[in-house]
Amino acid sequence: MSNNEKKRLVSRKDMTMAQWTWKEMKRNKVAYIMCAPFFLLFFVFTVLPVALSIFFSFTEFNMLEPPKWVGFDNYIHLFLEDDIFVIACKNTLIFAAITGPVSYLMSFLVAWFINELSPKIRAVVTLIFYAPSISGSVYMVWTILFSSDSYGYVNGTLLELNIIDSPIMFFQNADYVMPLCIVVALWTSLGTAFLSFIAGLQTVDRSQYEAGAVDGIKNRWQELWYITLPTMRPQLMFGAVLAITGAFGFGAVVTALCGMPSVDYAAHTIMHHLDDYGGIRFEVGYASAIAVFLFLIMLGCNLVIKKLLSKVGQ
Repeated sequence: MSNNEKKRLVSRKDMTMAQWTWKEMKRNKVAYIMCAPFFLLFFVFTVLPVALSIFFSFTEFNMLEPPKWVGFDNYIHLFLEDDIFVIACKNTLIFAAITGPVSYLMSFLVAWFINELSPKIRAVVTLIFYAPSISGSVYMVWTILFSSDSYGYVNGTLLELNIIDSPIMFFQNADYVMPLCIVVALWTSLGTAFLSFIAGLQTVDRSQYEAGAVDGIKNRWQELWYITLPTMRPQLMFGAVLAITGAFGFGAVVTALCGMPSVDYAAHTIMHHLDDYGGIRFEVGYASAIAVFLFLIMLGCNLVIKKLLSKVGQ
């Protein structure tokens, strides 16, 4: 321990926690000044909206009149009287339970496969898999494939093969809406998390594999569990956050494909319910209650995933 560190420890004994914190902030003021723009934007566009949503969730607010405090009335109505919200919760949980884990595992496995390719081939294959997530409304190609008339590729093929007698209205049929939306979600899921996994795999020190072989690691799966995954734990957590956010916040694509509301509310999610009350009816207080509930679900999932990832490599 250096002399400066010893002096700091001695001086800390004579200060309160607040005094010590203030002294450290002044000593590192340049770092705080450099971080200030980010913290300011983060507070204004993330922390403040969340805090306001929590406040408005206990009010009746239509954006025209001052908020009226109603306590837990919004939550009571949400959980006990809103039948559509129950349907939205069920659809959201089904959607998230399938698309979240599958897209996460698929992103990692594809990234692991691509990482084994040569650099030039890796760049081309990465672009092929990543393109659907950055191509704007490319998912609208599914409306052509599953068009409700005989000009749709799927209907046309099925008619030619005499499998069906009349075109199927895929996005207007409750039996097909949810499965098709899940497939589209998985098709567009290889986004930023996919790239972060490739970056994480690239940062693994190859000498660790040699040391692992000396310590008794015998195959690629053991390398993956004991070396690769623990090394890229930050990227795994980042990808998990994106997967959870995408799974619970997947709504715009469903609206574009199936309309809002979807037929018989077959693909109606919590995000759709939130958009309905917040963006159409302008019942901001009730919409805030929905948003807070969704926020708590996502926060809980993040905590669970963080706990599970801490077990990787053990």
